[in-house]
Amino acid sequence: MKKIVILGLSFLTLFSSLTFARDDIGAYSISKVLSSETAKAKLGSDVQFYFGEQAYAEPIQKLGDLRTNKKTNAFNKSDNEACEWVFLSAMIALKKSAVERGGNAVVKIKSNYKNNLTSSETTFQCGAGALIAGVALTGEVVKLTD
Repeated sequence: MKKIVILGLSFLTLFSSLTFARDDIGAYSISKVLSSETAKAKLGSDVQFYFGEQAYAEPIQKLGDLRTNKKTNAFNKSDNEACEWVFLSAMIALKKSAVERGGNAVVKIKSNYKNNLTSSETTFQCGAGALIAGVALTGEVVKLTD
């Protein structure tokens, strides 16, 4: 009986770390998240967001670069659900920082998951594991109009 218990515990110890070590990096839709009612309510319309190389008006003032790195509990959630949630959290952080600096837009937003800078107008990068999902974004705060 002792051997079975020891063997079982050894098996769990050996393979449980492999199960939880998952870190799948995927691309997810920006527009899907930003078009949700939750995103519209939390982000409002006082700060505009421009991803990748999207065109925007000439800024009247540049207010500095931003970085955000957000994580969320991914336990018992699909990768898609966890990644969309943590992306919205990162966007809220960008908005808050832009407002604090006096900006009304964040431009050149790029994914920066694990310091791998990825520019896209349509998708963001998210790393999802068994317990945690994460999104890292960079951008530049600007003032487009008075």
